[in-house]
Amino acid sequence: MPLVPLLPLFHRLNREHFEGALAPDGISLVSVRWSDGRMRRSAGLYRYGRRADGTSLSEIVLSRPLLEPLPVAATISTLCHEMIHAWIHRVLGLEEAHGPQFRARMAAINAAQREFEVSVRHRFPLPTGPARWIARCPNCGLAAPYRRRQVGIACRACCDRLHGGRWHASCQLVFEAAA
Repeated sequence: MPLVPLLPLFHRLNREHFEGALAPDGISLVSVRWSDGRMRRSAGLYRYGRRADGTSLSEIVLSRPLLEPLPVAATISTLCHEMIHAWIHRVLGLEEAHGPQFRARMAAINAAQREFEVSVRHRFPLPTGPARWIARCPNCGLAAPYRRRQVGIACRACCDRLHGGRWHASCQLVFEAAA
């Protein structure tokens, strides 16, 4: 499937699901682009900060290698997922990964239409290799394979059950080398 232009999709989704907040007065708060072909593990990302020259950076990058062979709905879903991150950061002024603001906006978008589904984790066919790490929750013992170690992630089920949905150090996953 050929790549679709992202900017028209961005503006459409912004109007339909973000009340135009990501482009007030027609000026986008976020740049949107396809990756140069090196993003092979993540379908998309939202990043912000400062460039080397000191200018502000706020952009959504979608993976050309992962999304190009998939239907357009996969691109729209990924773009909308990353737009939620941008909306939380640029409009609400919060730093949140997939917390309550993200989940509430995702649920509202999914309830409002049937063209695509936004999810926390994409279910796209990705190239896989053996897991190098097993992450285990110290509370419930739930284990999950990971290709690389992640810093500061916690078991969502235990955080929800024990700490009212807030991240807590007692639920932080412990990484062990996979056999």
